[in-house]
Amino acid sequence: MSHLRDGVSHFNSHQFWEAHESWEHLWLADRSAEREFLQGLIQLAAAYYHVRRGNARGAVRLFDAALRRLEPFPARFRDIDREAAVVTARRHREIVAGGGSVPDHEFPRLSIT
Repeated sequence: MSHLRDGVSHFNSHQFWEAHESWEHLWLADRSAEREFLQGLIQLAAAYYHVRRGNARGAVRLFDAALRRLEPFPARFRDIDREAAVVTARRHREIVAGGGSVPDHEFPRLSIT
């Protein structure tokens, strides 16, 4: 399985550190414009990692960075449909910024084709 697919599998299993690590392998080697997309995925995983650890400040900062980096790319890019995850992440960002928490069962999933 590729690092891209591994990362999606880890993300969907709420193994956010592992998703970050899988995608980082690709990000480090990529010199194209797609590098921003990969960094957005990495930051999205890191945001949820911080949500789980109760670090609201870090989560909000990483949600903002991830959403900003992912915005220029189509909803389906590099075989990943991330639109539902981005919509959910925007909502979760607001919840966490307001002092709320997000239960694991509400974490988003990425679709891969």
